[in-house]
Amino acid sequence: MTITVFLASLLGAMAIGIPIAFSLLLCGVALMWHLDMFDAQILAQNVINGADSFPLLAVPFFMLAGEIMNTGGLSKRIVDLALTLVGHVRGGLGYVAIVAACVLSALSGSAVADAAALSALLIPMMVAAGHDKARSGGLIAAAGVIGPIIPPSIGFVIFGVAANLSISKLFLAGIFPGILVAAALWITWWWLARKEQVTPPRRSTRAEVLTALRKAGWALMLPLIILVGLRFGVFTPTEAAVVAAVYSLFVATVIYRELKPAQIYGVFVTAARTTGVVMFLVAAALVSAWLITVADLPSKVVALLQPFVGSPMLLMVMIMLLVIVVGTAMDMTPTILILTPVLMPVVKAAGIDPIYFGVLFIINNSIGLVTPPVGTVLNVVAGVARIRMDDVIRGVWPFMLAEFVVMFLMVAFPALVTWPARLLGG
Repeated sequence: MTITVFLASLLGAMAIGIPIAFSLLLCGVALMWHLDMFDAQILAQNVINGADSFPLLAVPFFMLAGEIMNTGGLSKRIVDLALTLVGHVRGGLGYVAIVAACVLSALSGSAVADAAALSALLIPMMVAAGHDKARSGGLIAAAGVIGPIIPPSIGFVIFGVAANLSISKLFLAGIFPGILVAAALWITWWWLARKEQVTPPRRSTRAEVLTALRKAGWALMLPLIILVGLRFGVFTPTEAAVVAAVYSLFVATVIYRELKPAQIYGVFVTAARTTGVVMFLVAAALVSAWLITVADLPSKVVALLQPFVGSPMLLMVMIMLLVIVVGTAMDMTPTILILTPVLMPVVKAAGIDPIYFGVLFIINNSIGLVTPPVGTVLNVVAGVARIRMDDVIRGVWPFMLAEFVVMFLMVAFPALVTWPARLLGG
């Protein structure tokens, strides 16, 4: 009965158009009524405690860093460098998008920010070169998915807080899987673009490559600083987010001088608005998470999934399929916040490494950002590049399927995640 009340109140509120954060609060109220323990003071206290978390400070700072990089020229210089390196080969602009997405993901940790930057910079060039506009938009949407996988990642921060796991370990465990996802996109783009009649840019001279490398050098230093600092314990993920924001602000205003003093206020306001949405979601979801624990809902879910607990791989397949279905209708952050407290006890009962599960869970949720009909990143690409939503969906299918293939390969072969994680984490 408790599971029915939880699902009926949450899905019912969402079905009638109530925003997800308020639906989560209504779900919490429904659970409190069901448990005969309604108290407005407990509700308010849990909302406050939900947002009162030091690790969650990483979220606004990484969002601010992403806004600064897009406005201050860091993203543009990364794209220019990738263009000089691989832009001249057949389908080179697609490879530029993939390389640039990998580098940008190590700067901002946000799929939306990366997809917006790449759409604005690359889709006009790809269309001018003769690439299909829908396919180009689909590639960039799928490449944006890499943002929450390769560290630093806002998704890993939220999952680490919700699951009470080491965010540093999650960051380091996400590097190799993110590279595998990029490799899958690379192969898929090669297969699709090999017959297109396009006019690639001319090959850049060595002097042009060195010039682009010199201009992008300051931007490229940021992921190196963050990863080395996390690996050797120089700073925590939250402190790394502050370093990213301060460093990108310094480079954008003092070195590149593309972010003018008059623009800084607007950048901060944009980052604050996005942060407000995310943090309210987190606070509302942790009310439900607390009540889920009080109602002992995880043990009921464990009992339902008991037939699969004896086979960790089969259990992972079932969970991944569940997340795929949820991802078609719900954004990444609420999915993480709603499912994490329910699934983690099941994962632990089956003896699955929580870090390994976290990486697969975030990869699946990231792909959900390009899964129609909701797909947040699809909407961003369609809006920025002025492509019809139907066309972006048509273009993203082959790349999305390639990402799912890689994800299920990691389910079948956990060493693809655990071995590099142990190597990088020492």
